[in-house]
Amino acid sequence: MKKILICLPFLFLGLIFRIYAQSFTMEQVSSFSFPSELVTSKQGNKMAWAMNEKGLRNVYVAEAPDFNPKKVTTFDKDDGQEISSLQFSPEGNWLLFVRGGEHGSNWDPNAGFNPANNSNIPKVEIWTVSLEGGNAKALTEGDYPTISPDNKTITFLKGGQVWTVDYQEGKASQLFEAKGNMNAIAWSPDGKKLLFAANRGTHSLIGIFSGKANPIQWIAPSFSRDVSPRWSPDGRKIAFVRLPGGKGEALPLLEPRHSPWEIWVADVVTGIAFKRWKAPETLRGSVPTTNGGFNLNWAADDKIVYLSYEDGWPHLYAMNADSGPSMQLTKGNFMVEHISLSQDKKFLVFSANTGPDKADIDRRHIGMVAVNGGEMTLLTQGEGIEAIPTVFADNKAVAYFSATAKRSLLPSVVEIKSKKSRLLAENLIPNDFPAKSLVVPKQVTFKSLDGLTVHGQLFEKEGGPTKKAAVLFVHGGPQRQMLLGWSYMDYYSNTYAVNQYLAELGFVVLSVNFRLGIGYGYEFHKAPRTYWQGAEEYLDVKAAGEYLADLPQVDKNRVGIYGGSYGGYLTALALGKDSGLFKVGVDIHGVHNLSGRLEMPEGYEKAPDYDEAVKTAWFSSPIAYIETWTSPVLFIHGDDDRNVQVSQTTDLVRRFEERKKPYEYLIIPGDSHHWMVFSNMVKVNSATADFLKKHLNP
Repeated sequence: MKKILICLPFLFLGLIFRIYAQSFTMEQVSSFSFPSELVTSKQGNKMAWAMNEKGLRNVYVAEAPDFNPKKVTTFDKDDGQEISSLQFSPEGNWLLFVRGGEHGSNWDPNAGFNPANNSNIPKVEIWTVSLEGGNAKALTEGDYPTISPDNKTITFLKGGQVWTVDYQEGKASQLFEAKGNMNAIAWSPDGKKLLFAANRGTHSLIGIFSGKANPIQWIAPSFSRDVSPRWSPDGRKIAFVRLPGGKGEALPLLEPRHSPWEIWVADVVTGIAFKRWKAPETLRGSVPTTNGGFNLNWAADDKIVYLSYEDGWPHLYAMNADSGPSMQLTKGNFMVEHISLSQDKKFLVFSANTGPDKADIDRRHIGMVAVNGGEMTLLTQGEGIEAIPTVFADNKAVAYFSATAKRSLLPSVVEIKSKKSRLLAENLIPNDFPAKSLVVPKQVTFKSLDGLTVHGQLFEKEGGPTKKAAVLFVHGGPQRQMLLGWSYMDYYSNTYAVNQYLAELGFVVLSVNFRLGIGYGYEFHKAPRTYWQGAEEYLDVKAAGEYLADLPQVDKNRVGIYGGSYGGYLTALALGKDSGLFKVGVDIHGVHNLSGRLEMPEGYEKAPDYDEAVKTAWFSSPIAYIETWTSPVLFIHGDDDRNVQVSQTTDLVRRFEERKKPYEYLIIPGDSHHWMVFSNMVKVNSATADFLKKHLNP
C-alpha cells in the first residue's frame, strides 16, 4: 500500500503532462489552407480562386448549383510562383491569370522572383486555362492583363507599355507607345477603345487609345496627377480622381495636413471634363488609404460611388454623375473594405467589422447596400471571419472567403435573399491540420500609456503551471488589424498560426492592435507623432507588454516579443528601449533607421523644421537605442525582400558586431517579405518559436 501511495503523485504528474503536452507541430499548423484571387464570371454562376496548399499554388473553379470545387491547373512544385490577376473570359469558358512576381511588394512587383533558388529566375508570365482543366499554357511575358469584350484580345503591360497577345496563338505585339509608365488599362464596354493612365513622374494623364490610325486622346490634361479612370456603363463618359502634381512648397514635416483629392467627370467625345466633387479640406477628408483606396466605381442609374473617411470612418458614398450632393451609403462606427460592385451595378458588397456582438469590431462580416441608398444589410453574422466578397452573374448570391478561430480560410457562397451560407472545399484542409487543438483567442482591451483604448487578442491554452511565460506579437503594415480568427491576408494567417503554436507550447500570447492600424476610426488609424515623426505607437506596444506582464498567470520575468515588418520595427524599438520588460525578441525584416527616409533638400529651400524632423526620425529609430539594448535577439530577413530593404537588418547587425553585442540570425536567400516557399515559411516560424522557447522556457 505504501508503495502505491508513493507512486500516485508521479502518476498524477504524468497525467498532467499528457494533458498539457504539445499535440501538433509547427509544420502542421503552418499548413493552413489559403485561397486568394476570388472572382466570379459575367455569364453563368461560376467562381474561381487560387489556392495555396503548402506552397503548391493552383487554380480552382466551382459552378452553381452544386459548387463542387475542381482544380484546373497542375502546378506541383513549391517554387514560390504566385498566381495573380485571375479573371474569367467574357463568356466564362476559360480563365486568365499571371504566374510569377511578388505583387504584395512595394517595388518591382512584376520582376522575376526566385525564392526556390532555381538555376534560372522564373519569368512573370500570362497564362490561360479552360474550365475543363489540364491544358494551362503560358502565352507571353507580361503582367496586369485584361480581356477585350469580344474575347479576341488580351491587353497587358510590359516595360510600362501596353501590349496585346492572341490567347489562342500566343503572338504578342506592342499596341502603342507613349511617354511614361502606363497603368489602369480598361476596355470600353463596346470593346473599341482602351482607357489608361500614363504616369509621367511629376504628373499623370488619362488617355484613350482608339486604334493605330488615330492619335491618343488625352482627357483634360493638366499638371495634376490623374488616376483611377473608370468608364460609364454606356462608354460615353469617364470618371477619374485628380491629385496635386509636382512637389509643392517645403512645408513643415512634423505637422499633419490635409491630402487633397477630387473626382472629375469627362465626356469621351469632346474630352472636356469638369470637377464633380472635392474632398472636404479636413484631415478626415484626405486621400483614403484603406483597401482599394478611392474605390471609385461607375454604377447603375448614372451613380458614381466612392469611399471617404470624412465622417471619421471609411464609408461608401454615392452621387449623380452630373450634379447634386453626395449621399452616404454606409454609416456607423465601423469600416468597410474589399468593396465590389454587383454585376448589374445596382448594389455593392463589402467586408465590415460590425454586427450585433461587441466583439465584431475585431471580426469581418459581409455587408450589402444599394447604390441608390437604403438600409445596409449584413449577409453574414456570428463568430467567424468573412471577407473579400464578389457577386455572381444572376445577382442572387455572393462568393466570399470564410474562416473561424479554428478553421483556416475557405471559399463560401451566401444566398442574398435567404442569407443561407455554404462552405466549399473543406477537403482541401490537410488531414493532419490541428483545428481541434487550437485555442479560441479572447478579445481584450486596455489603456495605453496616454489613455488611448487599445484592442488585442489573447491566446492561452487551459491548464499548465500557475506562472507562465508570455509573448507579445506586434503586427506589420501598419495598416492592418489582427482578428479573432484566421486572417484574410496570407502574411497574417501565418502569424496567427505562429501565435497558436506558441500557445500550444504553453505561452500566454497577446496580439496587440496598436494605433496606426485599421478598424478603429480615423484618429486611431492616422494618429499624429507616429513612425518617424515620434513613434508614439510604441506607447501601445509598451502598454501591451505591461498588461501582459501584469496578468496573474504570467511570470513578468519571462515576457518576450516578436513581430515582422512594421512589427519588426516595433519589436526592435521595444528591445532597445525596454529590455527590462521584454526579456527576448525576434525581429523579422524590421525597419531600423528612419532618418534616411527624409529626402535631402535640393537647393536653397528646405522645410522650416527639417533639422528637427531628421532628429525626431533618428530618435524614432531602433538604431538609436543600441546601447540600452540588452535582451537577446534573433534577426530574420529574406534577401530578396521588396518591402523592407535587407540593408535595414545588415546595417543593424554590423553595429551589433562593432559593439560586440550578441545576436542570432537567419537569412533566407532568394525569398521575399512573404515567405513564398512553404519550407522557408516553416523554417522561419520554427526558428521564431525555438528562440523564444529557449530563452523563456514555457
